[in-house]
Amino acid sequence: MIDDLIIEGIETAGPSATIESLAMRMEQAGIGSIVIEEGMKPVGIVTDRDIALRGDARDRDPSEATAADVMTPDPAVVTNDAGLLDVTRVMRDRAVRRLPVVDDAGTLIGIITLDDCLRVLGRELDNLTQVVEAETPAY
Repeated sequence: MIDDLIIEGIETAGPSATIESLAMRMEQAGIGSIVIEEGMKPVGIVTDRDIALRGDARDRDPSEATAADVMTPDPAVVTNDAGLLDVTRVMRDRAVRRLPVVDDAGTLIGIITLDDCLRVLGRELDNLTQVVEAETPAY
């Protein structure tokens, strides 16, 4: 299960938040995304890349353009009882690096990132390498 990997207390905003406010919050928090939620349910996600590259908002005043203008709606999510392989499959299938995590009721509880997954998988591969090396005869 991914319980140990979930980042709780994440930055969230509503769909009417301005691009300017989202960008400032991302910079201040040192993060690359903000989950857009309504009623504690994720309805979208805005990444730093969305802010920089989405053409429909790029030409608008950032103090007027909103999260709804650039967010990826209906983001892929995983439940907190998902396994790491489930998470990596969803990331692959949806081509995303960040997944909001919800409980069984669909309430947002955190986020998991590709970087978090890679750190865990790297440690596990190292553990397996040590087993192989311990079992390999010296020549």
